[in-house]
Formats: sequence, structure tokens, C-alpha cells
Amino acid sequence: MMLTPEVIARHASRSTPRYTSYPTAPHFHDGVDHETYLDWLAALPADASLSLYLHVPFCDTLCWFCGCHTKITRQYAPVAAYLDALVKEIEFIGNAAPETAHVRHIHWGGGSPTILVSDDIRRLSGAIRSVFSVAADAEFAVEVDPRGMDDAGIDALAESGLTRVSIGVQDFDPNVQAAINRVQSFEETRRVVDAFRARGVASLNIDAMYGLPGQREAQLAATLDDVLRLEPDRIALFGYAHVPWMKRHQSMIHEADLPQAVERYDQSAFAAQRLLNAGYAQIGIDHFALKHDSLATAARDNRLRRNFQGYTIDSADALLGLGASAIGRLPQGYVQNEAAIAKYERMIQAEGCAVTRGLALSEEDRVRALVIERLMCDLTFSARELSGAPSAIVSAVIAQAQDALANDREGFLTPTPDGFMVTPEGRPFVRNIAAQFDSYLTTARGRHSQTV
Repeated sequence: MMLTPEVIARHASRSTPRYTSYPTAPHFHDGVDHETYLDWLAALPADASLSLYLHVPFCDTLCWFCGCHTKITRQYAPVAAYLDALVKEIEFIGNAAPETAHVRHIHWGGGSPTILVSDDIRRLSGAIRSVFSVAADAEFAVEVDPRGMDDAGIDALAESGLTRVSIGVQDFDPNVQAAINRVQSFEETRRVVDAFRARGVASLNIDAMYGLPGQREAQLAATLDDVLRLEPDRIALFGYAHVPWMKRHQSMIHEADLPQAVERYDQSAFAAQRLLNAGYAQIGIDHFALKHDSLATAARDNRLRRNFQGYTIDSADALLGLGASAIGRLPQGYVQNEAAIAKYERMIQAEGCAVTRGLALSEEDRVRALVIERLMCDLTFSARELSGAPSAIVSAVIAQAQDALANDREGFLTPTPDGFMVTPEGRPFVRNIAAQFDSYLTTARGRHSQTV
């Protein structure tokens, strides 16, 4: 079905969550605190599998498109002080978790974790392994800013067991880079990619963006051609989320320079087709992977998961968030650390833990979380997956699925024996489809980026 510009604009410009969790973070509250967290940690099974996310909230320059919790510093002293607190939190939480639990995934995010000097990279990795049992085949991924990345830092990461490097590119066009205050050449990026590969770090993820100021298909095409020259296993193709009410520095980007809904949709479709033509499989709404990659394999086997890092194969029993603003997920619910760096450091030094908010999952939350995750990952709704849940909740959710089918005027859904499947036309709008099962969305807590 050919979608008209009016239909595209109506659906693409809607404001919906990215659903890296359900319920989403705006609904967390201070009724969940560090005592709750410790109780939840103590209740984990002795043989629990764990995933660790470490947040390093510092950068040396401010990218105007950034939506992360980060602080700009040209001095290393604040980073060193923060690292002291982070190591202390790792020790405290590691000792509170079951001694025989094993870590299957480690992810360092930011900010820019590679702002750490080489000795501190080793210190942070050593702190993890001193209190957690890390599986020999654990995946260890780090978000790398190639600008100024030196060989000492690359050596330290490789020696720490890095298995996947994730490099932010966004766009290689000089004019677009100037408009987002991120100047990064292809040559510098390739130097860092080659250096990691020379040290045995074979897996590479590249982040690119559409919807940036002044960006048109020509610039996007050239950037994707350069990205493909780097031969990444995975590519994350994100739509720029313009949320200046949340991130005031984004006001440096003039809204008049941003492509509007239909052009963003066209850019997204253009980029997706280019990557498909290059042999990548489309994963969910915004990831692409070579067909041998574990993410593509998981998608084919319906084992794909979604968490705060996006699409993943991580099926650990618990995700432990470490660092300022970091979010964790346990069987009982979500926890989030204090976001303000100075307050986080004070809380860690005083108590060893900095959880200030979160959310305990209800039975209804669990059912709706499953429905939304499967929609975001597999593009399907299946009533069979709800077996065993309370019948009243299941009935309400199935009724919503039937309403979604009945009210589908655009051909975004097609019925299946026990539910529906999202069509290729509906795929870009799956966030809107998932939102129909979000019982919190009408409470209007928080504002979200546009769908496409």
C-alpha cells in the first residue's frame, strides 16, 4: 500500500516512547529506594545470570544532538573523583548480589567511557572482576568516541577483555557535523576501528542518525557509504530526537533546520533500503545486522530482547545499573540511581548505594511489558504468549488487540490465528502500535520524541 504524505505525517509526527522499558522511566517514583533495591538483590536466585551497565557521564565536548545524561569537563579531576565512587558502588552492589551469580554481559556507556585514561580503564575493569564472577564468554561492549582515542586506551580496553566496540558516527558530512557540534573525520574513525581489530576486537557497531539539521538524502547516502566501508557487524540507525525541553543544549539546533516528519520518514526508508541492499538484516525498528551476527540470529529465532541499550540478545535474570542515573531491571521491577553527579558521589560515599527511584512491577505491568517487547522485537502480537497470566488482564489486552485490528485503516496490521502481525508499511510506526497497550501513557507524565 502506498502511503500518502498526509498519512505519513499524521503517524510519524506522533509523540511516543521508544519502549526500552515498560513502564517507561517517567513513571518511576521515589517509593522505590536503596533498601528496596537491596531486598530485590537478596532475593535473586543463587545461580542468577547478570548483566552490568556502567555509566560514565562525562565528555570533553558537548554534542548538541545528545540526549544522554552527561557533563562536559576539560579537567580530569572530576572524572577521577567519580571513578572512586563508581568503584565503591561496584564493590557494594557486587557484595550484595548472590556470590554465585554470574555475569554474562557488560556494557559501558556514557557520556564517553573512553574519557577514562588507560590505567583507570584497567582499574574499572578490575573492580568488576574482583567482586563479580564474569563468565569466560561474557560479551563486553564499550561506547567509544574515536576523537582523540589513543593507543594506550585501546590497549587497555583490549586487555580488559573487550569483545564489541560501539562507535558513534551520526554523520560524516562536515556541514551536518558543524550543525551538531561534533567534528569527526572518517579517517580518524577508521584509524580507531583498525586499531581495535588489530588487537583482536572483531565485533563492531556503528551508530548513525537521520533527521539531523541540514541533513538531506545526499549527505545520508555518503555517510552510509563510508559506514559500510568500515564493515561493521551492526548498524544502529537512530532518528534524531529533538527534545529541548529535556536537554536544553539542543536549543542550539534551530528547528527550522530540521527535516520535518515526511522528510524524516523518507530518510529512514531510504537508509533502511540502502542497508538491506548491502546485505544487512533489519532488526526491529532501527538496528541492522549482518546475517551471521548474533543479533540477526536472535531475531530469526524470536529470541531478540530490548532493554535500555536498545536491541540485544541479553536475557540475563537481572540488569544492574551502576553509576549516576543508571537504570537497573530486576525480576521485581526497575531501579534508578541519582542522576546529579555530586549527589550520587555523596550517596555512594555515605551508603554505597544511590538508588532514589524506581517502580515495582504489577501483574498487569508484566503482561503489557511482554506484549510491547514482542511488538518492538518480533512485530507480532500473539495471545498464546499470555497463557498463565491472570484471565482478566489477558482478556483486556486481547480486546485492545482486536480494537487495534478493527481500527487499522492504513494496512499497518494483518491478522494471524491468535493475534496480528505488523506489515512492512506499519513497521516504521510500531511505536504507535505498541503505545495502544501502554496503560500509563494517558497519565501524560513526560514528553516523548516523535515516532519516526
